Amino acid sequence: MRRVFGFGETVLDIIFKNGQPVAAKPGGSVLNTFVSLGRLGWNPFFISEYANDDVGKIIDNFLTGNGVNTRYVSRFSDGKSALALAFLDSENNANYTFYKDFPKKRLQDLPADLSSEDIILFGSIYASSKEVRASVFRFLKMGKEKGCLIIYDPNFRKSHLSELEELKPRIIENIEYADIVRGSDEDFKLIFGLEDLSQVSDQVNTERKVLLYTRNTRGVQVRFRSSSVNVPGEIITPVSTIGAGDNFNAGILLYLLQNGLHRKDLESIGDKDLQALAETGVKLASHVCMHYDNYISREFARTLGRK
Repeated sequence: MRRVFGFGETVLDIIFKNGQPVAAKPGGSVLNTFVSLGRLGWNPFFISEYANDDVGKIIDNFLTGNGVNTRYVSRFSDGKSALALAFLDSENNANYTFYKDFPKKRLQDLPADLSSEDIILFGSIYASSKEVRASVFRFLKMGKEKGCLIIYDPNFRKSHLSELEELKPRIIENIEYADIVRGSDEDFKLIFGLEDLSQVSDQVNTERKVLLYTRNTRGVQVRFRSSSVNVPGEIITPVSTIGAGDNFNAGILLYLLQNGLHRKDLESIGDKDLQALAETGVKLASHVCMHYDNYISREFARTLGRK
């Protein structure tokens, strides 16, 4: 049976609009992806951490209630679950302020039985932070050796520019370990100062990796070897864009799972699959932008279903 594993930060997102709180939702990039995937019936394994406090209990109940397996979540008592204050601007894009209090020992319990059937998703600053880097790197190395299909989303925000000098070598290393890289135009501009797609393709090395280069409403450009596929974005009026990229990643996973695509299949993947991969990502990302939740609705999930 295929399994999906993902490293990711866990926070409680408190969303503000016009200076007032409008919603509070469990969040974090991979968490958002996995809640959508859980609602689609795929029961992903979440590798993360939160405290044994009231916020942690809210998050844990929410995850298990949405089909996410929390077997590999580290629950600690010497700290507090993380909070993220998300302030929406006039275009409903978010700026964040984070509050964190973690213990010294982190991510001790990791899966040890990976196989070529498995998929690994990782990304954001969490995957590159020095505090959990040893655990992340050990898991990625094992996944690579076992033939897992590895997906990386840098998901780099302006608020972390002061840390870029320290984080950049790890981000480059993360790209090297990935088979599929999904990044936005803003990610590559902030991290590498690149806006030209050919330069971004060289940085990712699309001779060996699939690149899904997302450009907000301007759609998605997919590059892999000689393949060049462009997929338009959907015309919508967003309520919140917080979970857009995360749910694009859920669309990538959904297409791979429903069509039984493994790492070895990327060697012969063609334009038709690459286009459908991006279209599925756009579909889920567009849906989640229409409300304050960071994940697709249960009703929408039922229309896609597990095949």
